[in-house]
Amino acid sequence: MEKWVAYALVSMIFAGFTSVIAKMGLAGISGELGLTIRTLFVSLFVLGFAAIAVPTGEYLLLNRTNILWLGLSALTTTLSWIFYYKALKLGDVATVALIDKGSVVVAILLAWLLLKEVITLRVLIGGALIVGGLLVMVKKA
Repeated sequence: MEKWVAYALVSMIFAGFTSVIAKMGLAGISGELGLTIRTLFVSLFVLGFAAIAVPTGEYLLLNRTNILWLGLSALTTTLSWIFYYKALKLGDVATVALIDKGSVVVAILLAWLLLKEVITLRVLIGGALIVGGLLVMVKKA
């Protein structure tokens, strides 16, 4: 297995835990406050990770383009998290998490449009299955 696949699988497992643990942490408080507290912890953990894992010379490689795109990514992450926590506070974890994972389809389309990544038959079928699963999960019985 390629290293990036292993990393993605570990990420998937932690993301699954994240949704359930966050829902438990929202008991009795607003999604907004929960998101704020979570984000403070994430910031501290990431800063600690960077202090350990990022060689100091690498900071000199940063340029305006890196900062612009990473800043825009932070903005979209913030907006995603705000609405995710609002949904998580009100909805079932499994349904909210699956709808959120529909972002894969958005990412596929944006990667095709902006990065000129190829949409293969495998990617097309996978995306269609995600959309199909999404429709099954959000339909009320």
